[in-house]
Amino acid sequence: MRKTVFYILFAVVLFSASCSKAPNTETIRLYVRASDAYAMGNFLETMKILHGENKFPPALMLRAKAEYFYGDLEKSEKTCRRALKLRSSFFEAKLFLSRIMYEKGDLIKAVQLTESLLADNPQDIRTLRLAAELAGAAGRNDEAAALLDKAAEFSAESAMILLDRARLRWIAGKGTEALEDLSRARAMLPWDTPLLQSIINLEKVIKEIML
Repeated sequence: MRKTVFYILFAVVLFSASCSKAPNTETIRLYVRASDAYAMGNFLETMKILHGENKFPPALMLRAKAEYFYGDLEKSEKTCRRALKLRSSFFEAKLFLSRIMYEKGDLIKAVQLTESLLADNPQDIRTLRLAAELAGAAGRNDEAAALLDKAAEFSAESAMILLDRARLRWIAGKGTEALEDLSRARAMLPWDTPLLQSIINLEKVIKEIML
């Protein structure tokens, strides 16, 4: 039940940033079902559930991602473009469209889209990784390395977010969830930093008390 409520709230938040007309109850219900299917890796089911949805950008993006990971690049491209037609600034739709262009062999278009994304979101790790991949494909290895260095720096910041959440979860009595966050934070660190010791210390405290 709580998971369903979460997805409903998530859909409403996404909607508020994407369009002016509120989705109806049936659209939200389908989006909730599709989100559950997608979370389980059932991409075909996600596509079936959202087959007739063409007006709610978050639902379109979810279908586009399912189509992408299912291997249907043509459908995914079409759905991404539909989402962008409804909301031209849709970041995730542009990101997936860029990757689709790259996988279809249109390196120039992929680079153009990625550069546009980086201009607006220079700290986005996913875009930096894709930009590095495109630079490598074009033989610009120094540029690719520089982009990955930037991504590594921002991944350390993401690790700090996970550490903060782990502390809150530990205070709330959610030791197992806190340890999961700490494990992910440790894996995200690109190098040995003082932050690593903070992660290790909190892991030690939690494990000692939980045992």
